[in-house]
Amino acid sequence: MSISNNRKIIESIDLLDQPIKFNPFVFSRMFFLWAFLGIIGGITAGIYWIVLEFLTHEFAIFTGWMVVPLMALSGLLAGIIIHVIGDPGEIHLIVNNIRFKNGKLEPKNNPSMILSSLLCVSSGGSLGPEAPLVQVTGSTGSWLGKVLRLKGEDLRSLSIAGMASGFTALFGAPLGGSLFALEILHHEYAVEYYKAIIPAFVASCFSYLIFAIIVHLGFGPTWHLPTYTMSSRFDFVYAVLFALVATALGWLFIYCTKFFKLLFIKINTPIYIKTFIGGLVLGVFAYYMPITRYFGHEEINQLLAKEYSLSILIAILVVKIIAIAVTVTSGWRGGFIIPLFFVGTTLGIIIHQVFPGVNLSLTIISCMAAINACVTRTPMSTTILLSTLTGFSYLVPIMFASLTGYFFAPKNPFISSQKAEAE
Repeated sequence: MSISNNRKIIESIDLLDQPIKFNPFVFSRMFFLWAFLGIIGGITAGIYWIVLEFLTHEFAIFTGWMVVPLMALSGLLAGIIIHVIGDPGEIHLIVNNIRFKNGKLEPKNNPSMILSSLLCVSSGGSLGPEAPLVQVTGSTGSWLGKVLRLKGEDLRSLSIAGMASGFTALFGAPLGGSLFALEILHHEYAVEYYKAIIPAFVASCFSYLIFAIIVHLGFGPTWHLPTYTMSSRFDFVYAVLFALVATALGWLFIYCTKFFKLLFIKINTPIYIKTFIGGLVLGVFAYYMPITRYFGHEEINQLLAKEYSLSILIAILVVKIIAIAVTVTSGWRGGFIIPLFFVGTTLGIIIHQVFPGVNLSLTIISCMAAINACVTRTPMSTTILLSTLTGFSYLVPIMFASLTGYFFAPKNPFISSQKAEAE
């Protein structure tokens, strides 16, 4: 027998003497990392939400004509913060960094994003806190990944898990938040980065738990739609018809935003002048139509609880679309998911008043789903989110409405970095 064969036999015996590492579960040590990230995300979101509620309460005393100088001054201060500390970017930049820059979100942008968005959202801008939270918690995931020297898809997955934890904390939907963090990144029919779904789901669950403890969040729907009872097995057909109307409104919103974007580009001034002008416009809107102030989280329930005339509802719809577009393009910081849900709710109530024979909840949920899927291209997460937020348990109409909004969306996405290649 050769020496090499003897050596192999000895090595085999040594391996048999070593203790066997036995793990019969899928569970691994990475679970603790994802959970830890979710806990950080929940704490971050909880603190942000408490400060936001405090500032909103303080600014709420400014009513009537006083809301105009308040929002103008808030816009000016937010613009100065961005000018001095640095531009934190918007959702376009987040998507671009995840897709084309190895999943890295820079924490250095967080101070500017936090301070400017707190001012913009609490004073009454028509954008919500979801985008700031996604930026902050997503960049926390990137930072943690770099500390642990993760690379490639592992680093990207941790950034996505961080994004999901921030989004979930606000919406209270771990599955919907996880899907959204992946879906918002895709282009056309490709759902990328599926490797991150479990990290995102774990981080989302822990984030939601911590956030609920901090802010004393209860379980149950956020928006209280009337009880829905399926009146026909063809309700999904009505959902598609209502969704087509909402999708057309989504197109209108996209082109309205493009118009104001070009307008503010022509105003070749520092960003704090643009945010000041935006604040003036938003303040005038809030003065004449107070329900269009803020991002819609509480205002959706106001719409559902109070009876408005058809003419007032149409005015609210038009003003809110313009207000969101001005907020986005003038440099104010925040996210447009909840504001779009507000627009969909208003449109659904209008359709119900024109056709009172159709179910109110069905019209509202179909319009909310379609306009959001049209603008953000997130039909799967939109379906889950709306079911959770409204308690609308019959998923079929929401799915058909979401898919209608998605497939009839403009070929060039509203979030430009969702294109197949970076521009």
